[in-house]
Order: sequence, then structure tokens, then C-alpha cells
Amino acid sequence: MARAAPFPIALLLCLALACGADAARKTVGVYKLKNKKGDFSIKVTNWGATLMSVIVPDSKGNLADVVLGYDTLAEYVDGSSAFGTVVGRVANRIANGSFVLDGKTIHLNKDGTAVLHGGHRGFNRVIWTVKEYVPSGDSPYITLYYRSFDGEQGFPGDLDVYVTYQLSSPYHLSARMNATALNKATPVNLANHAYWNVGGHGSGDVLGQVIQVLASRYTPVDRSMIPTGEVAPVSGTPYDLRAPTPLGSRVRLVSGAGMAGFDINYAVDGWYGDGGLRKVAAVRDPASWRALELWADQPGVQLYTSNWLSGMKGKGGAVYGQYGAVCLETQGFPDAVNHPNFPSQIVRPGQVYRHHMVFKFSF
Repeated sequence: MARAAPFPIALLLCLALACGADAARKTVGVYKLKNKKGDFSIKVTNWGATLMSVIVPDSKGNLADVVLGYDTLAEYVDGSSAFGTVVGRVANRIANGSFVLDGKTIHLNKDGTAVLHGGHRGFNRVIWTVKEYVPSGDSPYITLYYRSFDGEQGFPGDLDVYVTYQLSSPYHLSARMNATALNKATPVNLANHAYWNVGGHGSGDVLGQVIQVLASRYTPVDRSMIPTGEVAPVSGTPYDLRAPTPLGSRVRLVSGAGMAGFDINYAVDGWYGDGGLRKVAAVRDPASWRALELWADQPGVQLYTSNWLSGMKGKGGAVYGQYGAVCLETQGFPDAVNHPNFPSQIVRPGQVYRHHMVFKFSF
């Protein structure tokens, strides 16, 4: 498929990237996908393979953008938030920024005591290449590509990474992530870091929304947000969201990094590593009756309730505050490279990592 021109505009940026003294001159654009009916669309940028907007109707046909984000590309490039980005090479945390692989200790480029989301220049801070772009039709899609080089942020081996966003009927958004290790074994754990508010990105907090997470177990963490290695039952704890539960009834009963709210990985029920999609979570907004179901093929999902979001200027003049969204990041377990009892994230040369998720909207 030939590459089409970006919609609606491409911005030429000269960015000094962390790969030497030379600046790389590449095109960063915004690309729109839209269904035939015209009431379901997304925007994507190849900066960080970022999902910039998702517009869907509610029960009365009113359209709203249900992901938090910025108005301009420059804000995504300069911003501190990971709104809608693809994070990797390894999402979530790696304790002490190191792990042992095939008898060799790998030291990563860390900030503080751990590495978060692949390091300070992870996949969310690089320019991806647009490989295919079909903006409309029955199943519009865009495929993005990034070559991660041997030693990038300390990770071993070259890695070819592809992400495809696609719309399908009736109101489904899928994201497919593939990564092939080319010459060395390496951990891979990609995630999409969209901030969801199914009431609309500027509608306020999500405490009145109802959430369900289909997980009977979770991975407790220490004060540094590193998993202890235990996979514990949620039964009898505030983390039990197996039945639909108003977020506001639980959000102040749990905490992450000293802040009230959810920031925890769940072990998804029914995961067997067979690549099959399973229902992971659901969120419903009682005001609009707009709902989201998440289906995926990964062993874990990180629930984060935007605990640290505060006074951030977003799209259309909106100001995002604490609990302004939920992140539902399907993933491998955090710090799996340091916990042999967790599902392995090691991909060896010639092997392909696969991650498929589907966001199903209804109203």
C-alpha cells in the first residue's frame, strides 16, 4: 500500500535526538482515520506512535473526544505526559535499571532507582515511520514502524517494531503491536498509554464512572512501585473490581507512590499465552451512557487513575485535574525480567513479540 499524505498537516521538525551530535530531520505528522458514517474517528501522530484523539457518539448521538491530550504537535514533543503514546522497549518499571539475561548483567540508562517505560527516551520519545495509511473505508488503518537500535537506553539487540491502529464496525478500535528481535535476545513489553475519559476528555473527573477489571489476582508493589514478586488474590481487598464498581467508592482506599488512587498491575483472568483475546476491563459513564470494553491478549493490565494529574492544560482549553482519566494498559507483568515466576518477556532472535488489543465502544 502506498503511503498517503498526512492529514491534516505535517510539521517538519529538526530534532536533536540522543544518537550522536547530528540532528535527524524527519517529518512528524497528524493522520486521521474515519469510518464511513463519519461519527467515529481517531487522530494519530508518528511522534511516539501516539493516539491523539478518539471521537465517538453517546446515546443521543453527541460526539466527544474520549482521550486526554494536547492541541498541537509541539506540545506532544515538549510535554511531560505520555498521553496516548506507545511506551517501550519495556513498559512499566524495571528495578534498579538492571537484569540478568543469559548469565550477563544488563545495565540500563536509569533515572533514579528504576527504569520506567523504557527510559528517558523510550519509544514514546522518538519519530516513527508511516508504512501504510488508509484513512477511510470499511476498515481504515495506519501502520507505524520503528527500528530500535542495539544499546538504545541500554537494551540489547536491534528490534523492528510495528504498531497498527485500525477502525472497524460498529465502533471498534484495534491496536496491534509486533516486534522482531534481529540479532540478540531482549525483553519486550509494549503498552499504549492512552488516558480514557468516556464522558469526554474535558468532562471532569472519572470518579462517577463505573469500572470492571476481570482479574482475580494482582501483583502487589513496594514503596518504590516495584512488584514484590507475589501474585495475590484481590478477594477481600479494595483492588477487587471483578463486579462493576463506581471508581469514587474505591479510589481513596488504595494508593500508588504515596498518592491515593489506583496504580497497580492486575493478572488477567483466563490468560494462557495462546494469543487469544479476552475481555480485560470495562468502563461506563452514567451521564452519557458511553461505555468502553477492552479486550486483549496480554497477561496483565495496569490500572492507573491519573493520581498525579494536576492543572494540566489540555485540548480545547480543558484543564485536566486529579482523577481526570483512567489508563488501562495491557502488558506483561512489571519488572518481569527480575521475577522468574512472572510470564517471560524475553524475545530471542527471529522470534516475534505480539500484542493485540481492541477497544469496543457502545452507548
